[in-house]
Amino acid sequence: MRTVRWGILGYARIASMSVMPAIVRSTGAQLLGLASRDAAKREAARTQFGLSRLYERYEDLLAEPEIDAIYNPLPNALHHEWTIRAAEAGKHVLCEKPLALNVAQVQEMIAVSERTGVQLMEAFMYRYTERTRLVLDVIDRGVLGEIKFLESSFRFRLDRPDSIKLQRGLGGGSLYDVGCYPVNFSGMVMDRAARVKPGATRPDAVVARASYTQGIDDVFSGILHYANGVVAAVNSGFNAHKRVFSEVVGTEGVLEIPDTFFDNPGDLTLTRGERRDLIAVPQSDRYRSEIEDFSAAVRDNRPPALTLAETLRNTEVIDRLLQAAE
Repeated sequence: MRTVRWGILGYARIASMSVMPAIVRSTGAQLLGLASRDAAKREAARTQFGLSRLYERYEDLLAEPEIDAIYNPLPNALHHEWTIRAAEAGKHVLCEKPLALNVAQVQEMIAVSERTGVQLMEAFMYRYTERTRLVLDVIDRGVLGEIKFLESSFRFRLDRPDSIKLQRGLGGGSLYDVGCYPVNFSGMVMDRAARVKPGATRPDAVVARASYTQGIDDVFSGILHYANGVVAAVNSGFNAHKRVFSEVVGTEGVLEIPDTFFDNPGDLTLTRGERRDLIAVPQSDRYRSEIEDFSAAVRDNRPPALTLAETLRNTEVIDRLLQAAE
């Protein structure tokens, strides 16, 4: 297999605006088909991407023998069912975050992917940016000293009252939607600082508070405490101005990371004593890099960059945070 042929489950905004264009411009990947229950969306996909293999039923897309991999951007509450159905059909699956709504679902999805021999990855595209690479480089160099505190926030003002992000039955809520990023970031930093395999570190205690509207959290804040004394603060929300920012604080320095989860150019700020240095961040193409890595994993029969151990750990922490906020 030289080119991995992709099918898309649903014409979601992130699919049409980000992932499908990334597949088109990727090396070693081909956009082949799409399923949508909405005729207008199928026609839009035909017009925008020149697709001819368009299906009304998701099952028909999964039955297409020429499709190798599926991208699943369906509402959060449908990730579990349709990822399993895709794996059972022999399709590799890149599934939007969060992979599922609880640990039991994620464990079942992992078990099915292992039994069927397909690749499965949660789509945390920020892990493929130069910004993330530079953050990990700073940690690896040890210039921060012993890490003591992390803070990471992802919030924005959601002004679409009909958004599925606000529907509890579809897996809405700010923690599932954007708070999962700070949780993932904290785990990634803790693993790297401890020089352990990805997904190995877990907090020994969590505290959380949330504000709810229409049955979903529109503001969420959590504190993660680790056995080595590190404290991580994670924040998300739908009801205030956009704020995407993280910092890693150590005994010898502080690293500030604006636009933590984006791939635009900018600067990191490294402060050590009275000295402040800017670390230039070049533009990345996070979705293309994600597609190319996952496609290569399919071709080469090797795990993709983001491990399922990290996904399972992320889901465990989210479960604990939700329980703590009740």
